[in-house]
Amino acid sequence: MHLTSLSSLVCPLLLIKLHSDISYQPSARNHRGVIAGNPLTDTTTAFNARIPFLHGMGIIPDEIYEAAREGCGGEYRWPSNSHCANSLQDIQECMRGLNDVHVLEKICPEYPSLALQKQPTSQDHGRRRLTESAVSSLCRNATYFLSELWTNDEAVRESLAIHKETVPSWLRCDFNLPYTYEISSTVDDHLALITKGYRAMIYSGDHDSKVSYVDTQAWIRRLNLPITDRWRPWHLDDQIVGYTRTYSNNLTYATVKGAGHTAPEYMPRECLAMIDRWLSGQPL
Repeated sequence: MHLTSLSSLVCPLLLIKLHSDISYQPSARNHRGVIAGNPLTDTTTAFNARIPFLHGMGIIPDEIYEAAREGCGGEYRWPSNSHCANSLQDIQECMRGLNDVHVLEKICPEYPSLALQKQPTSQDHGRRRLTESAVSSLCRNATYFLSELWTNDEAVRESLAIHKETVPSWLRCDFNLPYTYEISSTVDDHLALITKGYRAMIYSGDHDSKVSYVDTQAWIRRLNLPITDRWRPWHLDDQIVGYTRTYSNNLTYATVKGAGHTAPEYMPRECLAMIDRWLSGQPL
């Protein structure tokens, strides 16, 4: 099972439910374990870990960080005094305009101007194509927008036999779904899966501030598993592409150097090598 981001708050519970079914056997389903990328596992610690991460990245200066640490005592989500609140305001100014899923990349609107849909398209052998300047290639999320344009194209919908009556339009992320957030932490659930014999591969794109490696390493330490292979670099083509360590009970942790919140999107070759080695039982 491959988990990323928010799904790490839901999927471990699903897997535990499957395991509780006496007829379910991981080996029978060819289930090799859990792979979790930049997993949101505890909403409070993930938020609090952003501050030391951004300080370590040079985005929050020492004096502001130390003032916040002293005033807030490590709890940055709900300021309990004016000293903490004032420090967090200073931190917010440092974070203004920052791309939180990859702190080195441009921050772009979630969707480019919808006027693009009304722009005339040029014809090429009977095919419609967007002009080169229609969507900025400087923004990584341009592909997200293009996926919606493509999926909602009438010809595509017809070829996929999608009826308007059933699905009026396709949205990559529908933020209007009626959804109640009830789960705030699944750290204990991850430990339960590991102790039941499931292998686990947890990785972090090391430039993600949303669910940073600071948070992920912190909750892994809370599992209290002995370290079996100390912190070391891992390589691809004789180049360092991240760092890794292993724990007892078949838990492996790794960072992916230069990657953001969805690490395979930023570093596909490196992530493929990482997952391939782990699935085949090789060390990174």
